[in-house]
Amino acid sequence: MKINVKRFEYGDKWTVSKVYIDGVEECYALEDKVREPTSSPAELVTSWKVDGETAIPKGTYRVIVDYSNHFQRSLPHILNVPGFAGVRIHTGNTDKDTEGCLLLGTTWAGTDFVGNSAVAFGRFFVKLQEALDAFKEVTIQIGDSLEDFG
Repeated sequence: MKINVKRFEYGDKWTVSKVYIDGVEECYALEDKVREPTSSPAELVTSWKVDGETAIPKGTYRVIVDYSNHFQRSLPHILNVPGFAGVRIHTGNTDKDTEGCLLLGTTWAGTDFVGNSAVAFGRFFVKLQEALDAFKEVTIQIGDSLEDFG
């Protein structure tokens, strides 16, 4: 299963994307502000990351479902994000609900708010769990241009 997160709207503290599963549009996503390396991709994350206020760096990552101590339940976990730990996909509506995680919603009204988050997450989670139960590898690719998606 391949998840693509295509960013298209950038606010002062937030970023909105469309989420696709295997090429089919699924929902919207909200995350913190995009902060990327300014000089080279190898630049240390600590030189540009603001803890709890930075979006996931562009790239492709593996996704699993495991137990989150923070949320006290099993959630999608985005693995090996440089400079980040415990990056999850979960419910929430505004940038205040994310600390580097990806929030899902079925609606977006042009601000830092995605709506119907529980509905979007529920639909997404069923598809993700079905793929994992079938022993399929699940990856998430995050970017904002066609070049980012190869």
